[in-house]
Amino acid sequence: MGAVLPALEAAGEDMSQPYIRKAVQWLERHQNPDGGWGENSHTYSDPSMRGLGPSTASQTSWALMALLAAGGKSSEIVRNGVKCLLSNQKSDGTWDEPYFTGTGFPRDFLINYHLYRHYFPLTALGRYRKATPA
Repeated sequence: MGAVLPALEAAGEDMSQPYIRKAVQWLERHQNPDGGWGENSHTYSDPSMRGLGPSTASQTSWALMALLAAGGKSSEIVRNGVKCLLSNQKSDGTWDEPYFTGTGFPRDFLINYHLYRHYFPLTALGRYRKATPA
């Protein structure tokens, strides 16, 4: 959703369409108590695990980019996601991400793209900043 909803917004799609609101509601329901989002590899074998897992910087960023595109810039859910990213940012400006968040082949292997944890949070925070000028 982190790429799809921004692409639909850029293409001029009406972001109030029911299928978009359904995606937003799914993200809202799956926000972790710490404000982030996460999912693990078990979702491929057990669909009940979708959207469940420890928060990661990249997955939190993907959710934020989707919600921002769908018009959620001033929502508490978005603010909590931003707080999650900022509170987990290291002093050097980066994030740790010990989990695999890239899919090689479902059920076979996952990939740890080492830069996901850096450039997706920076992109999400930049989009948030642009959407909410001081």
